[in-house]
Amino acid sequence: MSKSNIAKPSLTITLKKYAYSLFLVSGAIPFISFWLSETNMLTENLAPYFAVVFFFGVIPVLDWLLGRDSMNVPKELMDTVSNQAFYKWLTLLTVPIMFAVMALGLYQVTAPTLTLTGQIGWILNIGIVSGVLAINVAHELVHKNSKFERFCGGLLLSLVCYGGFKVEHVRGHHVNVSTPEDPSSADYNQSIYHFLPRAWRHNITNAWKLESVRLKRKELSPWSLKNELFIWYGFSLLWAILALVFFGWIGLVFFLAQSFVAFTLLEIINYVEHYGLRRKKLDNGKYEYVTHHHSWNSNFFLTNILLIHLQRHSDHHAFPKRRYQVLQHHEDSPQLPAGYAAMTLLTLIPPLWKKVMNPIIDQYYK
Repeated sequence: MSKSNIAKPSLTITLKKYAYSLFLVSGAIPFISFWLSETNMLTENLAPYFAVVFFFGVIPVLDWLLGRDSMNVPKELMDTVSNQAFYKWLTLLTVPIMFAVMALGLYQVTAPTLTLTGQIGWILNIGIVSGVLAINVAHELVHKNSKFERFCGGLLLSLVCYGGFKVEHVRGHHVNVSTPEDPSSADYNQSIYHFLPRAWRHNITNAWKLESVRLKRKELSPWSLKNELFIWYGFSLLWAILALVFFGWIGLVFFLAQSFVAFTLLEIINYVEHYGLRRKKLDNGKYEYVTHHHSWNSNFFLTNILLIHLQRHSDHHAFPKRRYQVLQHHEDSPQLPAGYAAMTLLTLIPPLWKKVMNPIIDQYYK
């Protein structure tokens, strides 16, 4: 390979490297909402809804305008790019940002002049940001070998009362993905409204089952303090108590409600990522290995930057330990017709969802 052929992708990778900083824009949205209220550009009861407009109005339009990005990091550069500390510390910066976001939300939702409309707005505002930023980065971190990164991932999940995801996602979902044994992999023709209650319940109950099995192998009780779920749910309880003590009952309701919005958004994305896709069952009763054919892929540039390549979900399931910056695009993976923001809206109207998605699945399996 010539020097020119190596230099060109390296320059592109460097430019994209710093473009990833844009994913922290999500953490700025609540502060922009606050500024819009303080400058009277929007009333204090309408300002928090800026997050809804931004993520589900502006982003889909910009996705369409900016188009797709199919650039892959060359194989000979994957180790180099994977080991650059910039990418790791960029994700870890999310932790203090999310605590600041949560503090702002608590401060705003308890403002004496705010009406119920404004309070609901702030629940949605912080809940969406928690789902887009906190949970997404947590998803990246819980897969890593570093204990510190995994701890930070659990800490972010504790801010949305969904600590079980750290256990169930890695040891449950990734094992059973795209099979009937995984309620987080939506069936063909299953609506989002049938999917969500099963996904919520499964995430909580299966996390406990998986931890019980792990502890049993070590001859420990599930009620042992070695059960890591006690850590993450313990942190969630701590945050809830602090919200109650410093911001009253409104603060507690806000913390729990934004958590519900955040982990519901997570499960909607789970629905999008695996809808209708199935691994074949082999003659020995086991399922075929997970490949990049068992998750939906979406390559719209902006959403992939904001979600640190979560939309390259096909490669993530094929290689769960890969860091976000080196996840690969596969042309032969099933491809979504839009980015996650637009697809999330589409799920809310099941007949329209099926009309768009089912023909794509049918054609893919032909």
